[in-house]
Amino acid sequence: MKRRQILSLLAVFIASLVLTVSCNQTVQEAPSGETTSANTEPIVLGYSTWAGWWPWAIAEEEDLFEANNVNVKLQWFDSYIASMESLAAGKLDANSQTLNDTISFAGDAIHGEVAVLVNDNSAGNDKIIVSQEIKSIEDLKGKKVAVEEGVVDDFLLSLALEEKGMSRKDVEIVGMDTGDAAAAFVNGNVDAVGAFPPFWLIALEREGSKELISSKEFPGAIPDLLVVTQKLIDERPDDVQALVNTWFDILEFMEKNPDRADEIMAKRANVSVEELQRLKEGTKIFTIEENLEAFSPGDSMKHMPYAAKKMAKFMVDVGFIEAAPPLDKIFDDRFVKKYAESK
Repeated sequence: MKRRQILSLLAVFIASLVLTVSCNQTVQEAPSGETTSANTEPIVLGYSTWAGWWPWAIAEEEDLFEANNVNVKLQWFDSYIASMESLAAGKLDANSQTLNDTISFAGDAIHGEVAVLVNDNSAGNDKIIVSQEIKSIEDLKGKKVAVEEGVVDDFLLSLALEEKGMSRKDVEIVGMDTGDAAAAFVNGNVDAVGAFPPFWLIALEREGSKELISSKEFPGAIPDLLVVTQKLIDERPDDVQALVNTWFDILEFMEKNPDRADEIMAKRANVSVEELQRLKEGTKIFTIEENLEAFSPGDSMKHMPYAAKKMAKFMVDVGFIEAAPPLDKIFDDRFVKKYAESK
């Protein structure tokens, strides 16, 4: 027999032996005779640069996914838009994204998109920054306002104008990416800009510039979510539950170990711990009770089913989407409810 054949047979024998031992160990280690999620394909969860999503890095650093018996691979995106495109294309199992963006992409997502958890609400981190001479919302009439059309800060602008009996038609909308919008404002090419961090920090570099209004004045207008595919819910509901459970373990870790938590998040965000504190100020992390309220029906922006209808109408009106997807299919509160019942 040739040497390569002997080695091949030996390799097959060793591989079989390893597989047998491995399977035996798995059965012994699994509680109540059940197989563990550690041996399943990892759930690929995308996240990007927003203070309410940086805590996911804590789960990775402190083995909190493993503690909840779920196999998760975190995928960082420098581009938030790229993360949404990846989820819609089926390249991710879950993503961190806003409610309005979930509405935008849900209709075309090949595996569906469903919000199962509210990480936070923007509570001041989205702002309308204006030049020195603008003192009120009414002063925006006829002024050039740079915003990324159809997304969160355009929606914030719309709400602020609506509150004063105005509309987007009363201002000159200059549509561009948020980074470019901030630069245009600093250079004096526009009179106001809608921006999220770090871009409103850049906008405030313009002499005399100031914050006119922020998401703090409109609670519930910008929810930041854990969104998973319908496919993941259908095929691995226990793992979706484990993801939700892990999030609340992260919040508990942050409360008990604030310095370590800030260190991990600052490293992930590539900012100093001091800068992190400033960015955290405008982000309201949601408790389980606030999650339950957000998923429930209601007649204010604090209730996501209501907020979704208002956001969908806005996006259709401005031509950002042709039609809203079925809004009842983008929420699933069973996972936060089950977590609440376990406490």
